[in-house]
Amino acid sequence: MSCMKWLHGLAAFLCTLLLALSGPSYAQDYPTRPVRLIIGIAPGSSPDILGRLIAQWLSERLNQSVIIENRPGGGGNIAIEAVSNAPADGHTLLLVTIQSAVNATLYDKLNYNFLRDIAPVASISRQTLALEVTQSLPVRTVPDFIAYAKANPGRLTMASAGNGTTPHVAGELFKMKAGIDMIHVPYRGGAPALTDLIGGQVQVSFADIASSIEYVKAGTVRALGVTTTARSEALPDLPPIADYLPGYETSGWFGIGAPKNTPAEIIGRLNKEINAGLGTPRIKARYAELGAAVFAGSAADFGNFIAAETEKWGKVIKAAGLRPD
Repeated sequence: MSCMKWLHGLAAFLCTLLLALSGPSYAQDYPTRPVRLIIGIAPGSSPDILGRLIAQWLSERLNQSVIIENRPGGGGNIAIEAVSNAPADGHTLLLVTIQSAVNATLYDKLNYNFLRDIAPVASISRQTLALEVTQSLPVRTVPDFIAYAKANPGRLTMASAGNGTTPHVAGELFKMKAGIDMIHVPYRGGAPALTDLIGGQVQVSFADIASSIEYVKAGTVRALGVTTTARSEALPDLPPIADYLPGYETSGWFGIGAPKNTPAEIIGRLNKEINAGLGTPRIKARYAELGAAVFAGSAADFGNFIAAETEKWGKVIKAAGLRPD
């Protein structure tokens, strides 16, 4: 072998060796600066609180600050787009919500493709909603409500936090399963929707337990059932809606995502640390107070879950003819 060929061979070998070593070394040093967690919802909301709990845990485990950056608006699209365009180095993360699965079909044109542009890191929680009615409505159970709605088609008003939000799609799925018709009334957030439910301006809402539990316990609104297939620890006396409508299931779910092409070693470390936090009594108890349950698993599991939810809600949105605000 000539000297020149030998030198070329040596250079190629050293390059391959450096590439092989650089990934694990980079992941071992990660993070090298503060990490941003982008949340597409306003501060103080239950998703925001869930995200902040994980951010605090990661700050302790990574020995770097995890800074919350709220970017509400556009149905969560502003936050998702920002992360999809961020460097794939693990220093920009996204609080992933059910909105990512809904928006894929709800919006005709997006500047991103969630399944392609966001890498799943870890699921963190699932949040239960409850079918709640105003006190003046003469129903006490889910079957009572369905019967009343069928006897009064198109007369019940269903409040939500806005078009395409979890309470909205939860209600649309219920309408499809029960074969009833209700008029959707979108609000700019869950709080004003709940206020009008309490006041009787609207008759029904699928509200997250975290924001409505005090009113349920006080008897200000009447809860009939929960949207998950298991009972909620926060309201254990409420039966699952699925007991009366087989196949019905809805929950607000949350997780962490990163820009595509984020190194697998970094995603693996984040997944490991997040799952460790989800196993602590402190986070489990705080999530339970918010009407949420820990939702742990691998990055691949979370990716498969998001794909299944995207397909599920795509069918509901098309069947209901939903459009964004």
